[in-house]
Amino acid sequence: MSFRTLALASACLLALGAGARADSTVTILHVNDNAGARAFWDTIAKDYEASHSGVKVEFKYLENEAFKAKLPTMLQSDDSRPSAFYSWGGGVMEAQVKAGFLKDITADVADVEKNLSQTADDAFKVDGKAYGVPWDTGGVPIFYNKKLFAKAGVKAEDIKTWDDFLAAIKALKAAGVTPIVVGAGEKWPMHFYYSYLVMRIGGAHALSDAKAGKDGGFKNATFVEAGKRLRELAALEPFQNGYLATSHQQSASTFGDGKAAMDLMGDWLLNMQSSSASDGKGLAEDDIGVMSFPTLPGGKGQASDILGGNHAFLVTKTASADAIDFLKFFSQEKYAKAAAEGGYYIPVYKGSEASIKDPIERQIATMLANTSYHQNFFDQDLGPSVGRVVNDISVAVAAGQMTPEAAAAAIQAAADQQ
Repeated sequence: MSFRTLALASACLLALGAGARADSTVTILHVNDNAGARAFWDTIAKDYEASHSGVKVEFKYLENEAFKAKLPTMLQSDDSRPSAFYSWGGGVMEAQVKAGFLKDITADVADVEKNLSQTADDAFKVDGKAYGVPWDTGGVPIFYNKKLFAKAGVKAEDIKTWDDFLAAIKALKAAGVTPIVVGAGEKWPMHFYYSYLVMRIGGAHALSDAKAGKDGGFKNATFVEAGKRLRELAALEPFQNGYLATSHQQSASTFGDGKAAMDLMGDWLLNMQSSSASDGKGLAEDDIGVMSFPTLPGGKGQASDILGGNHAFLVTKTASADAIDFLKFFSQEKYAKAAAEGGYYIPVYKGSEASIKDPIERQIATMLANTSYHQNFFDQDLGPSVGRVVNDISVAVAAGQMTPEAAAAAIQAAADQQ
């Protein structure tokens, strides 16, 4: 072969390589429905594309329940599997690792991890190996409508204990106000109540002890008592009419329309209540307050203990190097601060919370910073099969369709079979 022929062949190979590079597409599957956040992420994608010729980055979105239903099937197919996807971590992620759907990116993200909250970073590791890059943290407080509270003569600062909470519900009902909105049709919103009750009654070790099988596992007194308290709450009929068939988005709309006084929900409600409201605006920020879930008499949990989640993009087994590189690019300080300033989410980048301008988001960020116990959502922490049962029994107990004892036994049965 002549030198000229060899050179020509080499050039062809390079051209083919460039062509393959030009066809590189990074797809990220997400559940966020906030228009502002979507535009922000599109901007980051465009910034990356501008500095990485031939790479296309696409964010794709599914509604929360559709995401959970479709993702397992998508992960099994080379044709539908995204490069990375939204995750709450916990047992669901561990099951995905065990099934071989995720890629170990420990070595790739070592230089990024040092800038992120250690709690958030550790939440997406299994046996010390990293499978995703966290970007957001959040909590589940009680959001309340200040005007409806004032109408009923209820003061948020006076609600410290469970009895205070029940008294406030009675006062709101007496004033003709629906006390609580909940999207129980999707079940998981009701599990927030059951989760917090377990946390307030049993304290920071209640869930981990039950998982370890201590004191009867999930059948122990803490979980039974949590069910009794949930039933006590539901017996007051505090929820909106038709709550058992209400979707999460419908419940956010109800709160945004000012038709219910409280919503125990993640911090994403702030944006969701406005976008879902009938007028597209929702409640004015000055009309919304946040407070902690009440403590229980004799309970081991603290008022500062908070339920919530850290969120990451997990990398799938067939993802390209471009996908991992983009997630590192996404994790830059400038984007974390921009997200904080825009109120899109609470970033896990160290120090970025100082850039949060929204007073409610800042209050939630402070709650997260001050807690010594930040518990991941029970349905995610416990894995897909046990988590699903927790969601189911939360609604069944509230509706009076299952006893607290039977509910606790059902969780343990699911754990035994996992």
